[in-house]
This record gives sequence, structure tokens and C-alpha cells, in this order.
Amino acid sequence: MSVTSTPHNDAVQSIVSNYRSRNQRRLLLLVGAVAALSITVMIDVMTGPASLTLQDVLSVIFNPSRASAQQKVIVWDLRLPIALMAICVGAMLGVAGAEMQTILNNPLADPFTLGLSSAASFGAALAIVLQWSLIPGAGVFFVTGNAFVMAMLTSLALYGFTRLRGVTPEAMILVGIAMLFTFNALLALLQYGASELQLAQIIFWQLGSLARASWDKVLICVIILAIVVPYFMSRSWSLTALRMGEEKAASLGVNVSFLRLSVLAGVSLLAAVAVSFVGAVAFVGLVGPHIARIIVGEDQRGFLPCSALAGALIMSGTSIASKAITPGVIYPIGMITSLIGIPFFVSLILSQRKRHWQ
Repeated sequence: MSVTSTPHNDAVQSIVSNYRSRNQRRLLLLVGAVAALSITVMIDVMTGPASLTLQDVLSVIFNPSRASAQQKVIVWDLRLPIALMAICVGAMLGVAGAEMQTILNNPLADPFTLGLSSAASFGAALAIVLQWSLIPGAGVFFVTGNAFVMAMLTSLALYGFTRLRGVTPEAMILVGIAMLFTFNALLALLQYGASELQLAQIIFWQLGSLARASWDKVLICVIILAIVVPYFMSRSWSLTALRMGEEKAASLGVNVSFLRLSVLAGVSLLAAVAVSFVGAVAFVGLVGPHIARIIVGEDQRGFLPCSALAGALIMSGTSIASKAITPGVIYPIGMITSLIGIPFFVSLILSQRKRHWQ
């Protein structure tokens, strides 16, 4: 009895040890990502036309009585909201892209490729060119409100499409691409009839910018993240099972249809809010989850928070780069994320093609 039980006990202890070591490694990676994010936020606040040292920034944040009025305005009213908005929007897009890729089982899915960004841009253009308000009494959130409504309507259209019998994830990707081209065409029609000032506003929106950041918008992003991310984490086991295939997930007791629809609703809310606040930002929702997948794998308990942190780091780094490339000039963040994301996107397509032929 003892002879046969010893190898079994050794095998069990080995599995438990490996499991614990993976969890410790995952935790260390997440802690390291949080530390790196804290550093990039500090650098983001320090970077700009009026150079501030780390000591100046820390003094304004933790001991404002010793800081000058000018430093308080620069840090609290201008740079800190932008730095925090960058990490919030990056986290939202990272989570949205991660769960889109999960429920659609497609590594190329993200809010940009499914047309949500184009829909938001079209909604903003309706406000800028035609002065149409889709939310009565929106006030200062006139343009932002229109962008949010159009992004959510597009998400609802995708949601309705999933209710059709026999619809596959691949078909949803094609519908998203069709919406992308549709809204781009409608946007081009509005641009054709726009004045020079209106055209400049539309282009500014399409390129993406953190300049519209404010404490109110940061608070809204934090609230949305605090609602959606815990729900996704509560369904982490089901989402991990879904990555093994619909049939295997269903055999394990997962309600695949309800899971896909509920996650799509949360993803739509994240993407719509993010795009309506900063404009069209491409590829963050695509690149962030792939970085997370390389680091921690498919287990949603590590994959989801790592995707959020990767997206936040990309956006925070982009915010720094937008101010550091040319002194005194702040470039649109959408330009920089596209330059980063396009080579990554092409490499993904080539890797998928290679895998298909093997």
C-alpha cells in the first residue's frame, strides 16, 4: 500500500507546487506592472512644456501647501487628469479587447476592428457638422454624448446579431468590419459638406486626444471599471473554459449564449465610454491582450488584470511620447498607437496564416 501511495502523493505535491509557483509568478508580474505604471504616471506628469522635477510633482501631490500656484494648476488641473485618463482608458480598452477576443475566439477582435470607434466618430461628427444632439440637454457633453450613443447603438446592433440563430463568432467579425466601413463612409459624407473649422474638429476627434480629460471624466471611467471588471472576474472560470471551445465549455456547465451576451454588454460599455471621451484610439485593445497572453497565458484570473495593466501602460507610454517627440508640440495619441499597432497587427495576421497552413 505504501509503495503505490508514495508516487501518487509525490505527483499530487508536484502539481500543487507547480500551481502555487505559477500563482506566485503571476502575482509578481502584476505587482511589477503596477510599479511600472506608477513610474510612467509620474513621468507623464513631469513631461510637458513646463518641466517639473519628480520632487516638484511629489510636493504638489502630497504637500500642496509648499507648492506655487502655477505648479498646482499644472499638476492638478492639467497634467494629472490627463495621466489618469490615459491609464483608465488604456485599462478599459485592454479589458474590452481581451474579452472580445475571448468570446469571439478571434485574436484580431477589438473595439476598433468591430466598428465601435468609427461609430463614435460618426456620432461626434453629427454634433459638430449638423448640430444634432442624440441626448437632449447634454450641454458641455454634446459631442461626447453623441459619440457614446452611436457606439452603444452599434454595440446593440452586434448584440442583436448574436441573437440570430446559427450566427458564428467569425460572422460577427465580418459584421463588425462591415459596420466599420459603413460608418467611415457616412463620416466621409459629413466631412465633404463640413466647413474648414468643422473639418478640423472632426479630424482632431478621429486622431484621438487626451486633451479633453477632466476629473469628472476620470471619475466616470473609474466607476465603469469598478462595475464591469469585477463582473468579468467573477466569470473568469467560465471565460477560461470558453477558450477551450464552445462544446467543451457547454459540457462543463457553462451557458455559452448568456455568457457571450453579458460579456458583450460589458465590453460595449467599456469601449463606448472610452472612445466617447478620447476619440478613436486604434490597436490598444488588440496589442494589450496579446502582451498579457504572452506573459500569463489564457487563465482569466491573470489574463484579465494583466490585459488592463498592459493597455494602461501602452496608453500612459503613448501620452508621454506624444509630448516628448517634439518639445512644445503635443501629437494626437491615435497617430502613435496606430504606428505601434499596425506592425503588430500584420505580424498577428502572418502568424495566424502560418498556423493555418501547418
